[in-house]
Amino acid sequence: MTTQPASLPRSISLQDIDMFSAPPVQKVSVVIPVYNEQESLPELIRRTTAACETLGKAYEILLVDDGSSDDSARMLTDAAQAEGSHIVAVLLNRNYGQHSAIMAGFSHVTGDLVITLDADLQNPPEEIPRLVAKADEGYDVVGTVRQNRQDSLFRKLASRTINRLIQRTTGKAMGDYGCMLRAYRRHIVDAMLHCHERSTFIPILANTFARKATEIPVLHAEREHGESKYSFMRLINLMYDLITCLTTTPLRLLSVFGSVIALAGFALSVLLVVLRLVFGPQWAAEGVFMLFAVLFTFIGAQFIGMGLLGEYIGRIYNDVRARPRYFIQRVVRQEHLASQEENHP
Repeated sequence: MTTQPASLPRSISLQDIDMFSAPPVQKVSVVIPVYNEQESLPELIRRTTAACETLGKAYEILLVDDGSSDDSARMLTDAAQAEGSHIVAVLLNRNYGQHSAIMAGFSHVTGDLVITLDADLQNPPEEIPRLVAKADEGYDVVGTVRQNRQDSLFRKLASRTINRLIQRTTGKAMGDYGCMLRAYRRHIVDAMLHCHERSTFIPILANTFARKATEIPVLHAEREHGESKYSFMRLINLMYDLITCLTTTPLRLLSVFGSVIALAGFALSVLLVVLRLVFGPQWAAEGVFMLFAVLFTFIGAQFIGMGLLGEYIGRIYNDVRARPRYFIQRVVRQEHLASQEENHP
């Protein structure tokens, strides 16, 4: 006798059964940080608006002025106040940096898919529909890889080094973390807003919360107006932000390095004692070699102590930045159980 499977309640749809399926995108929010880009703004607004009009979805364009010293803030205000405009202007009182400006834009989005884009038009806004279409396939994060990059050799080498460092540290094979043309589902943005660290790198932070992430190739154009806002020193600062955002491993390496030095010093001491017994005191330069061996041992012990101190500092740092311990994307239960929990808080 065969038993028939229990039928599902009519109120539960097939989409509810598959907890991994993402709902189709209803509204798109485009977040663009702006810093001294008055020459690029008219073309940026025109092309971004034209690209969003082709989506057939509701949309908004949030332009975040990151304390520009030129006429960018006024131009953004005029664009936002124009009749029928989809522009939202967010004006910061001073320059906080690209990623802080994007986070400020995240706090004002209303769409269920958020796209970030640079204001220099090196990443064409015409790529936005492709990101939306890819996100509609069920991805939480859609990254991009710049094809035929139009940057200097120094920028290319620095970007390649950073990408390899990130891939080794995170274990996620994303090819181009430096490209800010990316799409994030709303729950990913909300999760990032719950992180209270001041120095962060948005693409990496988003991937820590993403269940499904992918990348697509995009075009890359030369900068038409102005020059890059990332000087050599700002790239160095970005590297430090990346390292501290990713891991506390450098602090732990102090212990490892110190242990290696201490073991090497101890092994050298044993070897010198044996050689002194075999060849006599003249071979050991009257104890000078032994002095170096003891010195290496003590130096190694100091590094071990610094490493242990670094462990405590790293744990304090992890607590201070207050990242969520876990991130629940969805809770699935039968409706009668949910109603019981509501009736019995």
